[in-house]
Amino acid sequence: MTGRVVALARCQVKRGPMELLNEASISVDKGVAGDPRGHKKGRQVTLLAREAWEAACTDLGKPLDWTTRRANVLVEGIDLAYSKHRQLRIGSVDFTVAMQMQPCFLMDEFESGLKAALKPDWRGGACCSVRSAGIIRVGDPVIFAD
Repeated sequence: MTGRVVALARCQVKRGPMELLNEASISVDKGVAGDPRGHKKGRQVTLLAREAWEAACTDLGKPLDWTTRRANVLVEGIDLAYSKHRQLRIGSVDFTVAMQMQPCFLMDEFESGLKAALKPDWRGGACCSVRSAGIIRVGDPVIFAD
């Protein structure tokens, strides 16, 4: 199964606005350059599947911008559900899926019912550890390497 990167984003301050990017520098220690959330081991880079996001929005009955989820990478064509411990390659950068990205209380602050809509089948995305540094770009291929 091969997917692709649809969009990239970061926030430069905790709970700050999301900034869309065409490319992102990824480091082993800090995740997405300029995003202060990337220092946490196992949560350095966060991924969201477009199809899962759209399913959650369908449940809510309204479209929402993907950045509402506050993830770093929006992918399509690849299923992130139940992928814990799997190896993933985006462009030339290697990741390990560390855990499901659990929806928090902030989701309901953005849109009532969003937290519950993101719970089934990892719709909220995946948190990843960075195994190798590099640059990822919109349009890069996404593939499970294991």
